[in-house]
This record gives sequence, C-alpha cells and structure tokens, in this order.
Amino acid sequence: MAAPSSALPTSLPGGLERPERLELLGFPLDPVSLETALDLLSGWITAAPASGARTPHTVVTLNPEFIMQCRAGGPLTSEFAQAIGKADLVTADGVGIVWAARQLLNTEVPRAPGFDLTVGLMKRHGAELSVFFLGAKPGVAEAAAQKAHEQYGVRVAGVHNGYFGPDDDLRVAELVRDSGADLLLTAMGAARQEIFNEYWREVLNVPVMMGVGGVLDVLAGTANLAPAWTRRLGVEWVWRVAGDRKRWGRAPALARFVGLVQQEKRKG
Repeated sequence: MAAPSSALPTSLPGGLERPERLELLGFPLDPVSLETALDLLSGWITAAPASGARTPHTVVTLNPEFIMQCRAGGPLTSEFAQAIGKADLVTADGVGIVWAARQLLNTEVPRAPGFDLTVGLMKRHGAELSVFFLGAKPGVAEAAAQKAHEQYGVRVAGVHNGYFGPDDDLRVAELVRDSGADLLLTAMGAARQEIFNEYWREVLNVPVMMGVGGVLDVLAGTANLAPAWTRRLGVEWVWRVAGDRKRWGRAPALARFVGLVQQEKRKG
C-alpha cells in the first residue's frame, strides 16, 4: 500500500491546525471530528471559485470491512489499499475503527461517517453547492438528486447510475468533469468507488470526491437510515445486519477484524 502522504493540507478555517494523521493497521486515519472534517471539505470546495483553480481531493470513510477486504489479497484489493493510502482525508466511519484506535493507539478518534459528511455539506452550502450523484441502481441517483435538491436546495450537476464497466470509466469521468460539480458522491460499492475516484482523480477534477456506499439509497428513500440512537452509539451496522439478510455475510468479516485487532494488540 502507498504510504500516507506527508504533504496533506493542514490549514483549517480560523487558523486552526489539522490534527496529525495516524496509522492504524497500516492504513492512514485522520482523527478529525465531524465538524472539523466539514470545515476542511468546505474549505476545499470554496477555494476553487476563490482561486479560479480546481484541486481534486478524495475522501475515504474507513470501516473494518475496508481493512479486511484490502488484506484479503489480490490485485483489486491492492488497488483499494493504494486508493485509501492516497486519499486526502480518511475519517473513522464506524465504531469498529474507533474501538481499534483505542485498543492499538490508545487514542480516542471521533467518528465522521459518510452520510453525516454528505448531509452536513448540503446543509452548509445549500444552493451554492453543485453535486454529481454517481452510482447505485438505475433511477436511484435521479431520485437521490431530486430529494437532495428539495430538502437542501443543492444544485444537481449531473446523475449517472453505477452499472457501467471499466471500459466506460473514462466516458463517465469526463461527464463528471464537464459538469463542473463541487462535490462528487460515488456509490458503487467498497473498492470500486474508491479506486474510481483515485484513478480518475485528475480527469474528474472535482474539489471533493467521496465514496458513499449506500448513501444515495438513503437519500432516494430506497433504504432506511438507521435509527438515531444506533448512530449516536456508532452501532448502526448492527441494526442493518440484523434487519437485512443480504448483510448477514458482513458478520464474519467484522469478527475477523476483532480477532486481527486483538492479535496486533498482543504483539504490541
């Protein structure tokens, strides 16, 4: 996996310093709160029109399944690990990462989940924010875009479903580029979405590009957001797994992650 970048932007609004990047199980992790992450992303978005130049940034919301998928081996997962390593911001998506950081680094890492980052940016910027909705099944991106516009006032730069192969990657990347979007929400599943954002970073040329998994389904209303109490505790994955038989296959990966953390703790 590529080493975490040592030249990451450090400035935040108000002259605040960005927290130093950590390394967890060989992966980069930025110990930023939700508000700090939103400040950073907002800064990248607003810097583009202010400077007249657009600098692309990728965002990864790290969870235990990402780590276990990368450690499974094979060329796809190797690319996945590299995409995470090159990301400009890597936040703790779930309680599993928070727990692992506490166990292995003796550090309390705040959570900044993908859904909260997405909605937070939309609430902050409203009609000033231009968003491209990419991924999910046909019709979902359109529904997500319409509801996001109705609820938060964001401008829809474009939509495209996630049912396209590598041969169409360049075409889609150019479509996103030509839209002039400030924010790209890529929902094509773990690995595929992060690799796409990183590989086509310079072509996409979007100030903030984030892999968001099922966020488009939630925005579209085709999937339910976990109850507020589970999200406050950081255990919404338990609610999702228990309520959706398709997700039951996630449990073994989470169990292996717990075993991995315990093994690393014994070594250290």
